[in-house]
Amino acid sequence: MSELTFQLAQSLVEQAMRSAAEKFKRPICVAVVDHAGFLLAFARQDGAPLRSIQICQGKAYTAARMGVTTHAFFERLQREEIQARDFCDERLTALAGGSPLKNAEGKVLGAAGISGLTSAEDQEIANLLAETVAKAKG
Repeated sequence: MSELTFQLAQSLVEQAMRSAAEKFKRPICVAVVDHAGFLLAFARQDGAPLRSIQICQGKAYTAARMGVTTHAFFERLQREEIQARDFCDERLTALAGGSPLKNAEGKVLGAAGISGLTSAEDQEIANLLAETVAKAKG
């Protein structure tokens, strides 16, 4: 697979919402962005926190731009004793719940961001979407 299509992005949004409902029984917001961090697909389930709209998009943007999970980005900030603002990009966030979406060769095609659950639960769903893309044919 060489690019993240709108159709795949939409199916990832649906997968994330199903996963949140089945596993955590709570609503989420989910964003899928392209390799540059621009929004391809988004959904806010009924009852998901309003603040989660921007948060999930920030998580997806960060994962796409940095090429790592937002959890890994947070760990880097802690390890190197730096802050997200040091990257001169006000849209970056270190909240867990964002994962880059890479093809089987490891190329970043985009990213997913989840918000509405705990940070660990958000990250779990984002990682699930990353696994789906890594295994996808096409």
